[in-house]
Amino acid sequence: MPITIPELKDWTFAVDFERIAWAIADREGESMNALGRRPTEELEKIVSAVEGAEAGEIKGLVLISAKDTSFIAGADINEFDGYDTEEKIKDAVKQTLALFDRIENLPVPVVAAIHGYCLGGGLELALACHYRIADREEGTRLGFPEVKLGIFPGLNGTVRAIRSAGPLDGMTAMLTGKMLRPTAARAMGLVDQLVPTRHNLRWAARKAVLKKLRSKGAPWWKKLMAKQPVRGLLAKQMREKTAAKVREEHYPAPFRLIDLFETCGDDPEAMRLAETEMFAPLMVSDASRNLRRVFKLSEMLKADAPKDAFKPRKVHVIGAGTMGGDIAAWCVACGMQASLQDLDEAQIGKALSRATKLFKKRVRGKTAFDSAVARLIADPDGKQIKHADVIIEAVAERLDVKQTLFVDIEGKAKPGAVLATNTSSLKLEEIAAPLKDPGRLVGIHFFNPVAQLPLVEVVRGDATRAEEIGKACAFVTAINKLPLIVKSCPGFLVNRVLAPYMMEAVRLYQEGQPREKIDQAALKFGMPMGPMELMDMVGLDICNKVGEELSLAPEGEGSRDNVLASLVSQGKLGKKTGRGSTNGRMASRSASPWTSPIRS
Repeated sequence: MPITIPELKDWTFAVDFERIAWAIADREGESMNALGRRPTEELEKIVSAVEGAEAGEIKGLVLISAKDTSFIAGADINEFDGYDTEEKIKDAVKQTLALFDRIENLPVPVVAAIHGYCLGGGLELALACHYRIADREEGTRLGFPEVKLGIFPGLNGTVRAIRSAGPLDGMTAMLTGKMLRPTAARAMGLVDQLVPTRHNLRWAARKAVLKKLRSKGAPWWKKLMAKQPVRGLLAKQMREKTAAKVREEHYPAPFRLIDLFETCGDDPEAMRLAETEMFAPLMVSDASRNLRRVFKLSEMLKADAPKDAFKPRKVHVIGAGTMGGDIAAWCVACGMQASLQDLDEAQIGKALSRATKLFKKRVRGKTAFDSAVARLIADPDGKQIKHADVIIEAVAERLDVKQTLFVDIEGKAKPGAVLATNTSSLKLEEIAAPLKDPGRLVGIHFFNPVAQLPLVEVVRGDATRAEEIGKACAFVTAINKLPLIVKSCPGFLVNRVLAPYMMEAVRLYQEGQPREKIDQAALKFGMPMGPMELMDMVGLDICNKVGEELSLAPEGEGSRDNVLASLVSQGKLGKKTGRGSTNGRMASRSASPWTSPIRS
């Protein structure tokens, strides 16, 4: 009699003629697989069927996905809020832990065949299998992103990651939360075998079952790092590096993970128990709750972005300053061709030099690096405008300059190309006024630093057509950013929120508080950089313009301008004029425009 399991909605199960069982994840009504309550319950039924099979009836079990983009992309975050007490979390975790242990203890080989995203709980499930195979396709990624949600792996992933990859690589993967390419995961030991494409997975999994292959785990010399005194030294280094990036009171999860490793890293059974005890409080913490909210909002932006058939390939950026140059470089790093125009060819050269540094970080392999360099074109005369799908203006915040520029662009751009301004303070209606077709202009407002900040405001003017908004959002999504549609008004959305914070910092400075003290207070609170350094990076002229438009700029004394306006009038605009923070966080006072005397 064939083995059948009734009422499966998120998995399909079948035993083939070679007596290999195939459990295929295909969550009903979802584009990606996630480990929610029902998928986990159905997997338990599958495991029970394999356990109950007669000897020889099943030779092995393969876990594989029917989805195009994911093996299992993690736990179902939408169910997290239902676990609002530590006891509820422990009960839920206990059931899944028991299931993963049963998978690990099955007498037949269990193989995870991985295509697409294998993250968080999905990777923890894969590590409970006896052997892991992944394809090398670009969309396949493995990792533990839990720290970004204020937790750490809680399904005994801490124990199994260290067992498979060793303490250093395993802990690094969990502490950084990075998504790993298959080759990197294989080098660490999280994956045992790689195949070229998704289509090779089934055949490779079949062979692994028939050969009864099992993961060898980390080599002995890696395992030695879990012993004292090496473990204590590793934990100390990890704690120092983590503290340099985040504050423990705001992001406790990585520090608790290090505590767990330092206390129990050489005792798997003790670590299993301690993992749950330390995981549950993190799960109900305010930090985790807030980070989950940020994640959900990000996913909502992706889901709500207008779906458009527009497929941009070529981008032309006018203005090779820090912002314009970095926009062009980021587009190239995301696979596009970008041309960069500026009246100052030396400025273009500086932008190209910065771009090579980005490519070295973001692009893998010499061939891909050389290709990226070739796709970033210096174009001082704007000859590439006629070929561009998206044209972005990133010049000085002067209305007359932008108006003249867009009148010229309108006559050169091809039909259907997006005409976009990166303005942060001017109204689109005013910029578009001289155009023959003002409905064509849209705002695409990036934030500095471009490579790091995921949000991009897509600005809709009174006349902007919905079609242009859709194309702009398609472009933003294509370069792996989150499009936020806002209306044209002073400061748009982000700057309206940010401006009071920055202007209060200026007021404090004007009253005599040292810039270092102001920035340090913000850093201590948990901000990634201080407001004075942030204004250095953004540009003091832009900050002053936004402050004036929102009537937030501090007042000067008598006939004197406020200190921000005074610095701008002296040409001290921050980093972009060479009078800004050049040495990273809390640069020396001689490198900052904020060293000007406040009072004569």
